[in-house]
Amino acid sequence: MSRKLRYDIPGTDFRLDPEAVREEGWRAQFGLRPEAAISLVLEIGFCRGEFLMDLAREHPERCYVGIECSYKRVHKMARRLAATPIRNLRLLLGYGEIVAPAVFEERSLSEIWINFPDPWPKRNHERRRIIRPPVVAQFASLLAAGGMLHVATDDVDYGRQMHAVLSAEPQLENANAPRPWLSDVPGRKPTAYELEWRARNRPLHFFAYRRPEG
Repeated sequence: MSRKLRYDIPGTDFRLDPEAVREEGWRAQFGLRPEAAISLVLEIGFCRGEFLMDLAREHPERCYVGIECSYKRVHKMARRLAATPIRNLRLLLGYGEIVAPAVFEERSLSEIWINFPDPWPKRNHERRRIIRPPVVAQFASLLAAGGMLHVATDDVDYGRQMHAVLSAEPQLENANAPRPWLSDVPGRKPTAYELEWRARNRPLHFFAYRRPEG
């Protein structure tokens, strides 16, 4: 028997309406003055949310935003977040490739994280993968100079495609060069799925691409 979704939020609800973000701006969403400096970090597809919450907890000076297409996951994350002292994290429901360009201005993000996105392993489903040329170009345009795009996968075929797409994007440069990716990143906190993949000895691919200064 499946567990029922609890709809109450035990505290402040940090879910946002994209229209309100567009009208009021990001500083207002985090309670900052209009003239205050802001460092925005985005995770697309935060799933269970532990990676994003760890980032927000460790860097209270930054403003974190999570986008997730599952209503259930966003709601559960909102409940978890409301029960913590974390106040620098906001949530949005939707597909990252649609929502991100609608709520972020170009050159406004310090970092974008995409951890273990759905590999859509069937050949006729590859077009659904989030890491594809037009989407990566859009994400790259949202990064500020020096901003980083971090992508990870445990799927070998998807890893090859990621390498081909990311290395061909003219707005980005490989921060791991000359290596195309790393199989381990020292100091990185693993996601729950990452721990599961490691236990199964799945080959992990960690990509890091930077938007050059200037």
